[in-house]
Amino acid sequence: MSKHKFWGQITESLMGYTAEKKYNIPNFSEQEIEIFLGSEFDEDGDEIDTPPNNISLDEYADTFSAFLTNLPDVLLAIKAQGFERYKRLYAHYYEHEEKSGEAPLNIVTAEKHFEYMRDILQIRIEDNQNISIPIRYQLDTEHGIEIKLENNEIAKIGGIGEV
Repeated sequence: MSKHKFWGQITESLMGYTAEKKYNIPNFSEQEIEIFLGSEFDEDGDEIDTPPNNISLDEYADTFSAFLTNLPDVLLAIKAQGFERYKRLYAHYYEHEEKSGEAPLNIVTAEKHFEYMRDILQIRIEDNQNISIPIRYQLDTEHGIEIKLENNEIAKIGGIGEV
């Protein structure tokens, strides 16, 4: 495979093409995150078996760099929309002892809720400044949370594989 000045060695894995370099994303878990480059499947649902070319790799590097630069604003949106999703889908269970059988979690702020969604599984950078971030969500480990960004704006938030 090829070597890129930003990503390092590009290799094929079970989930597509990945960068040799891993990154720590500030405010999330302390672990370094694996970065996947390009879509895993084409529009017909077939696995992509051609590695991204240098032009695409440069675009992915620009997309990721812009994400890191804009992370403070992106993070505010992730916290706010994640908390809204929690209130809509999960609070009725976790905030009522009679439903959960446990003491209420008292998640009343976006900041407190964010503590349950800090474990990024990996990041996938795709064409057109799109980034997908699947997260191991401690309140729903079966479905998790996936955030799809378009040009550093949240386009969708849902369970992993649903966005």
